Amino acid sequence: MADLRSRKRRTVAGLIAMLGVMVALTVFAVPLYNYFCRVTGYGGTTQTAAQAPDEKIERRITVRFNADTGRDLPWDFQPAQRAVTVAIGETAHITYIAENLSDQTVVGSAVFNVTPFKVGPYFSKIACFCFDEQTLAPGERVEMPVTFFIDPSIMDNVNLDDVTSITLSYAFFKRSMTTTPDPTVRSEADPQSPPAAQEGT
Repeated sequence: MADLRSRKRRTVAGLIAMLGVMVALTVFAVPLYNYFCRVTGYGGTTQTAAQAPDEKIERRITVRFNADTGRDLPWDFQPAQRAVTVAIGETAHITYIAENLSDQTVVGSAVFNVTPFKVGPYFSKIACFCFDEQTLAPGERVEMPVTFFIDPSIMDNVNLDDVTSITLSYAFFKRSMTTTPDPTVRSEADPQSPPAAQEGT
């Protein structure tokens, strides 16, 4: 009888441990996947760096720029230039331009990758608008810079010897949209607003 109770306790403990592992995997699935993508460059995920390396290599690669927007995002989003040709290890500065075509304030966020996907581990960004959400007021037009380099360690990968061009792609999606307050409408809670004129005065 005691042996049966002991087996039941072990079974219950095993089930609880398994449940704990499942909960932990659920909680950390997205961060772990993002970390995996950053480390491996999976799906063309780019890397981040504090600064470019000192080493520059004569081999040059053309980097092309692509821009897309979600159907529900009322922005015009385009690269300021379609392509640049850079030496490996060279710091490059380019710009994307976004304009809010609506009469409302819109918050957007960007996803990005590079193709061919196998270049992801060697394409590093020093600065990028994609690191943060972007908020554009009605009619607002902004320039959004990107600073990047191609890591010299790409030369150690013989599978990338055939790469002569890379495409950096961004896609913006709407996070939220808010109606812009009409400045001519006085809020009852705003003590700074002048009182409305009364008829007959």
